[in-house]
Amino acid sequence: MVWVYMGAKHSLPIAIAQEKIAESSRLWNNGALCITFGGIFKLVDKDGFRANVAMVISNGRGQILLAKRVGQKAWQFPQGGIDQGESAQQALFRELYEEVGLKSEDVKIVQQCKRWLRYHIPEKMQRKNVTPRCIGQKQRWFFLQLVSDQKKIDFNATGHPEFDAWEWVSYWYPINQVVSFKQNVYRQALAEFAPINARFQKRRKRD
Repeated sequence: MVWVYMGAKHSLPIAIAQEKIAESSRLWNNGALCITFGGIFKLVDKDGFRANVAMVISNGRGQILLAKRVGQKAWQFPQGGIDQGESAQQALFRELYEEVGLKSEDVKIVQQCKRWLRYHIPEKMQRKNVTPRCIGQKQRWFFLQLVSDQKKIDFNATGHPEFDAWEWVSYWYPINQVVSFKQNVYRQALAEFAPINARFQKRRKRD
């Protein structure tokens, strides 16, 4: 595992264009660290939170997509880390394709959370052989509307599926289905997006 400090007095020991470093630094208000997961650089701040994006995908009729992790009984929203040099929106569309098989033209960004939402990973689940230790996720949440046929949803788009099933579910249902340490952040994100979803629900009733 490799980590580098991105402060003003330190240099980054990897060949990354300066504009990419600057772009990543703007994601943070307290400095940033990089650690590698399988050769991919991920951003972790000085408090131990890894930068991440999460997405709520709506069918435009008040229901949202909930996916089941491969070989498990665990259900969640698609999410993933922000790589070195990526903006949150770039990470969103990369993760959208990698995890759900949808491209940017298949969805519409309806709303984004106004601030980072954080959750802690239980200590027993934290990687203990890395420095710095990642203790949780800091997430940028996006509310998306599917504008293409749902048949385009393909968990095997990259050959490395993270999910093996999905359902359209009622809006607040995921809070009690996700693992307990993510429930509060799910509640916060859904509360912020609730007015938008309420409009979709009214549209469904009219139809």
